[in-house]
Amino acid sequence: MPSNETLSNGCDSTRYSFPPGIHVPSLTFFKNNTQQEIDWDVQETHFDFLISSGLHGIVIAGTNGEAATLTSTEKTQLVQKCRKAAETLDRGELPITIGGVAGCTRDTIQQTIEAKEAGATAYLALIPSYFHFAMDQAAIIAYFQELADASPIPIVIYNFPGVVAGLDVNSEMLDILGKHPNIAAVKLTCGGIAKVSRISASFKTSQFCALAGQSDWLIPALSVGGTGCITGVANLFPRTCVELFSLYQSGKIAEAQALQIKLSVAEWGFGKGGINGTKWVVAKKRGYPETSAHCRRPYPRYSSEERRKWVVNQVSGLDFVEASLV
Repeated sequence: MPSNETLSNGCDSTRYSFPPGIHVPSLTFFKNNTQQEIDWDVQETHFDFLISSGLHGIVIAGTNGEAATLTSTEKTQLVQKCRKAAETLDRGELPITIGGVAGCTRDTIQQTIEAKEAGATAYLALIPSYFHFAMDQAAIIAYFQELADASPIPIVIYNFPGVVAGLDVNSEMLDILGKHPNIAAVKLTCGGIAKVSRISASFKTSQFCALAGQSDWLIPALSVGGTGCITGVANLFPRTCVELFSLYQSGKIAEAQALQIKLSVAEWGFGKGGINGTKWVVAKKRGYPETSAHCRRPYPRYSSEERRKWVVNQVSGLDFVEASLV
């Protein structure tokens, strides 16, 4: 959490357990060679673009950042590079959340320690799912509580059943976990709008809050007490996402609804395109080398010309909106 009492989006930081607004799960760009090392030239260019756009936070090594393919050293380096870029752009207090993938509680705790040392301000935690058949409700609750007890930075629960063998953090579990003083928020990539409502009924935003996991239901989430969104769309249209949040917060509901509808079309392009499609279209539109736009293997390349044309057409409706906000 930033140390200043007023966040960059004008919100009082004491009212929120996790900074409200638009957070982007930054893509991670790799060189096109055998080792597929991080392409630091492209990566730093992308960080500068994201930070200068006015986003309220950056997520390193989320799903879009290919967390499962990154080493601990690489994650540390990414946080450090992002923090340095933020300081250079006079945004040194920018919230940086780091994602993680681990098979056991011990390793996850170690990742939170490394994240803190690197300069991250929160940790985005998935449920360990290799032994998914043993992870019942009690085991999932115990995991997050033990992690939060030991972590030196706040925990954000990452509820994404699609990547953890269908395991879901339901409202009963969230009602228990939200009471932990070091569990700040939940990212609902499950699309559970009703969970947002129930969290709002049980918690003040200063204790525990909910963020939409996609931009296409940001306004519905905000309307029932959600505090923001973590969205991959902001890798290409950051100002548009921030504008949508700002319009709603300032009471311009009709304008916000109109922009939400446009944004939902682009969100479908990113969602259906997958991570490889997202990286390809971001690289194409941002002018990054296509050779650096491939996911780490074995994730397949986004090579179909038909699919490429489709995703460009799907997301390009926001080009004018984004350009008008620069």
